[in-house]
Parts: sequence; C-alpha cells; structure tokens
Amino acid sequence: MTGKRRNERRGRNSAAGWRRIGDMNKRMTAPDAAAPMGPWRVLAARCLNQLLLRAYPRLMRTIVLCGMAVAVASLPACSSVEVSERSMPRPAVAPTVGLFLNEPEAFEGYTLFSKHHRIVNDGGNTIYLIDNQGREVHRWELRFRTQFARLLENGNLLTLAHTDQGRYVREVDRNGDILSDCTQGYPHHDFLKMPNGNVLLLSRQHKTPEEVIAAGANPEFIGPSGLVAPHVVEARITGPASCEIVWEWSAWDHLIQDFDSSKANYGEVAEHPELIDLNFQLSETTNYLDSSDWIHSNGIDYSPELDQIVLSPSNFSEVWIIDHSTTRTEAAGSGGGNSGKGGDLLYRWGNPRAYRAGTLADQQLFSSHNPQWIPPGQPGAGNILIFNNGGKRTYSSVDEIVPPVDGANYRLNPGLAYAPAEPVWTYTAATPSDFYAHNISGAQRLPNGNTLICDGVHGTLFEVTPAGKTVWQYVNPTTSVFLTNYLRTCGRR
Repeated sequence: MTGKRRNERRGRNSAAGWRRIGDMNKRMTAPDAAAPMGPWRVLAARCLNQLLLRAYPRLMRTIVLCGMAVAVASLPACSSVEVSERSMPRPAVAPTVGLFLNEPEAFEGYTLFSKHHRIVNDGGNTIYLIDNQGREVHRWELRFRTQFARLLENGNLLTLAHTDQGRYVREVDRNGDILSDCTQGYPHHDFLKMPNGNVLLLSRQHKTPEEVIAAGANPEFIGPSGLVAPHVVEARITGPASCEIVWEWSAWDHLIQDFDSSKANYGEVAEHPELIDLNFQLSETTNYLDSSDWIHSNGIDYSPELDQIVLSPSNFSEVWIIDHSTTRTEAAGSGGGNSGKGGDLLYRWGNPRAYRAGTLADQQLFSSHNPQWIPPGQPGAGNILIFNNGGKRTYSSVDEIVPPVDGANYRLNPGLAYAPAEPVWTYTAATPSDFYAHNISGAQRLPNGNTLICDGVHGTLFEVTPAGKTVWQYVNPTTSVFLTNYLRTCGRR
C-alpha cells in the first residue's frame, strides 16, 4: 500500500523529532510555566504564520533548511512519565513555524526534539518536549554538545555527548545534571538503554591499510586511512564516570572475499550470505560513500523477545540482524547462541547484490536509517520498519517488512535473496520526489496504527494513517538546529 502525503511542499522546513508520550492525564515535572497566551495572540500568530508561508514560501524554506533529524529513541512506559497541564510552560509568542496540522485521527501525545552538536557553538544544547498543539512542555538546558537524546522510563535523558575529552553515552536528569558517563570505543549515531539497564551502542574499529589488505581487500578500494568496521558494544554502568564491556560484536570477524586466494577468508561470496563481502562497493546507488567508512552503520535496535539486534549498514543499502544471545567469544565466531550461528548474519534484506543473490532490479533499499522492530501490542508487531532514504533513486519511502522468522533463524532458499519480495506497507509522497530526505531521518509505528515520519533533511515530522493521510505535521521553529531527534509514543519497550 502506498500512502498519499498531503501538504508536502508546505511542511518541509526545519528540524524534527518524536515518539509521543501518551496519556494526557499523567504529570511530569517541568520548569515554571510562562503565562498562557491570550486567544487573540494565538489567532494573530497563526494568521501571521500562514501569511508568511504563502507570501514568502522561498524565504521560509531557506530559514529552516538547516534543520535535520536523526535516529530513533527508546520510549518510556506511559505510567512512568508524568505530565500535568498545569506544569506545561507556554511559549511567550506563538511559533512562526511549528504546528501545521493536528487532526482528530492523530495519536495524542508529546514530541521530543533537540539541536545537533555541529551547529551549536556555545558548548551547550537544548532539548525540547512539546505537546500535540506545538506548546513547550519541558526543556533540558544541557551544558555540552549532543547529537540527540532518548527519553527513559524514569524521565531522564540518555544522550550522546560530544566533548573535548571524547564521546560519551551520558544520562542526565530532568534538570540536565549528569548522572553517568559511558564511553567504549568510538560511540556514534545511535544507542539505547536495554531492559537490563545496560547501554547498547554503535562504535567502530579502525583498521590500517596494512590490516585491510592482509584481510584480502582489493588495494584499489583502500585509501591511506584504511577502513573503519562496525562494532556493537553492550556496556554495564559501573559508576558515575565508568562502564565496562559485557558483550560485543565486530563486523571484522565475519568477512569473506574472493580477491586474494591466499587469505583464510577467501571463498565464494554467493555461497555465504551470512558473511560480509570485504570488497563490496555500492557507489552507483548511494549518495554518501566514504572509502574509509565502507559500511557506515547508522542505526540500531534490540528485540528482547528474540534477543537479537538489527543494524542499518547504510552503504550496503541493507538491514542486518545478529544474535545477541551469544557469549563474547561466540559473537566473534560462527557457532553458538540461540541461532547456533554465533555472530554471523542471521538475516539481511534490502540489497541482494551485497551477497550476489540479485541484480540492481532486485535492490529495494537505497541507503537507509532507523530500522526498528515494531514492538508487541502495536499494529504490525514483530515487523521491521525502515526509513528508506532513496539515495540516487531521488525519493524516500518508509517501508515495513515481514521478516521470514523461523525460530531463532530466518528462512532462506539457497542461491536466492531473503524474503520478503516486497514490503507489506510503504509510504511515499503522491509525487514521490516531493518526499526526499537523502540522509538521516526515520519513522515509527504509533499505538493507533499510524506511522510517524521524520523528514530529517528538511526538518519536518508528520504522522500518516495506514492509508497515507497526513493527520499531524510539525516544523521545528528553532532555526539554529542542524540535526534533530524524534521521540514519540508511550510503551516503546
């Protein structure tokens, strides 16, 4: 099914974020509220907003094009996050951008968004929580640069802090005070808090040109900086400024290549879809290709029900699933865990060319972000939702797939591509090129069956029904935002 997006051109402007935190009757501690605006001021501001958009659409687009959005957040249970109408601060003036649409079919809740560290020059950052009407509910004034944040069940934030001393997955309380820091490897892009309280994060391992060539790489593909390989780390917090690795997985342990027959990992790529082709290059359909960041993983999610992890290797235009039930030793090999396959790939989807089981005509993902299992109790539970950026396809889509689960493994007919043949649900714009976010961005299934979508490049988030009708739309009014985070809905995990 292909959704039809309304108001595409009007709404794509600035930053965005989400995952609504439902239940309007709950309470959350917030700063003292500013005096509510009188109805005449609200009406005047709305009228001015519409007049500006109609009279100066090019100007308004220019103001907000610096806004983007990034990766998805783990959500608190509704009962744990408390919000009261009395404690909601009201903006002193209505936003000149902001809320454009809020229809009855929209899921009722709150939205979290933040500035990105690349634009913030004062060493700090502000993260905002707004309601369905675009009104500020709470803000976190952070004293460090951050990429985005996840709202935890206790109302704290989990953030990726960028400091002069390095990068940290950092938990802060509702006042922005630092509670814990964790750094292992090189944290980047995405992270989450697991049900056991540990932190799961994307990291990377640098390999020198000599190491890469020794592993069987074609030297034509290798630059002077070598390669960086995806590294997934689970860390346990051991103190306010310390953590220890309790589990890890490295793509470097699961390679195959057919370039140098003298190497131990030499083999037929087509016969080993569970392994990663060291020499695979995908420049013809991907806008972003750094020769050193050969895979470019940018998203991660965890399924407690399966005890598995899904990754987004954007430069391969796929999603990968790996087994988390392994030991650290098993994760580096090809045996053990619930699947019996150790750390080898259990499933991959989106581009069968990456394992020589198809052609360009079979490719379905064209760069991707934000893969996530739809959680239990949500429409489509157990399916995987993916933001398909589009690459050189030049339009984006949100794709929902039904993976061919077979116990702890996934069905695959030898020599063929992994199922499904096509998504079970897809959203694109009525004119596909009207919705094109070539990088970042994401999507999330809401409890009412709608899907929240973030056009990160243009800073717009909007909610669509299963039929593709747009029922909620928001444009971030913070013009200094470069990337923003989205957070919406209750009961994520």
